[in-house]
Amino acid sequence: MRFGLLGTGHWAAETQGAALAAHPEAELVGVWGRDPAKARALAERYGIRAYDRPDELIADVEAVAVALPPDIQSDLALRAARAGRHLLLDKPLAFTTEDADRVVDAVEERGLASVVFFTRRFAQPVEDFLTRAAADGGWDGGRATAFASIFRPGNPYGGSPWRRERGGLWDVGPHALSVLLPVLGPVAEVTAVGGPRGAAHVLLRHRSGAVGTLALALDARPAAVAHTCDFYGEQGVAAVPDAGISPVEAFTAATDRLLGVARTGTGDPCDVRFGREVVAILEAADASRRLGRTIAPR
Repeated sequence: MRFGLLGTGHWAAETQGAALAAHPEAELVGVWGRDPAKARALAERYGIRAYDRPDELIADVEAVAVALPPDIQSDLALRAARAGRHLLLDKPLAFTTEDADRVVDAVEERGLASVVFFTRRFAQPVEDFLTRAAADGGWDGGRATAFASIFRPGNPYGGSPWRRERGGLWDVGPHALSVLLPVLGPVAEVTAVGGPRGAAHVLLRHRSGAVGTLALALDARPAAVAHTCDFYGEQGVAAVPDAGISPVEAFTAATDRLLGVARTGTGDPCDVRFGREVVAILEAADASRRLGRTIAPR
């Protein structure tokens, strides 16, 4: 399958581009980015064409991989879907449910394959754990802490304007939700408050009656950096295992799954519908933090 890469940043170059260029069933044919110089450099690195306009690249491929800020991604994903292209997207899908809904509708109307890259969901140890935990049931709740510290010198994501503006809720929050939701189920209500250093603390009441808690930050103190998730209930306490693979290996698995959906039409648990569900929860948490009250996701 012929892929176009939309984006030229660190994640696009070192993860998505690297995985697609080496994939045995994918052909990376071109790249577009907002910085033409970066697009040319990335094209030279992978021996592909740098495109001047995204729609020209979309026209030349069967699928697009996107590594751009969520508001730019949602617009380009919609344009690609309306052109009949399969979508391999980054998280979060969009910044609003309205934008996410437009992408979902375009994908469904055209019967396209879609995968949203929640990194840990493409590691087999994590997927096996979530499958077992969901089958076991009896969970009273789950807890996820994602404290990153990306604004230190040398971090490739520290200069990202949208991460500085939106913080951990929108950047690491999707990763936490992607693990909690398969086990605890859909969310009925969200309550969120802000914390020191731009942290977000989120309480989720799931329709199952279980309670999820999230502690999210991008500017944590270096000594406080932590990434943990566990569930508690009848089974005791069960911790989600480490992924055990690199981001490139995870993106290779995501590409495999997109290709499988395109062949069979069976759908993927991390498709744009799931991506939209995550956006709705993040949007509700944002509103709750701002308004000081509990919000039901749309």
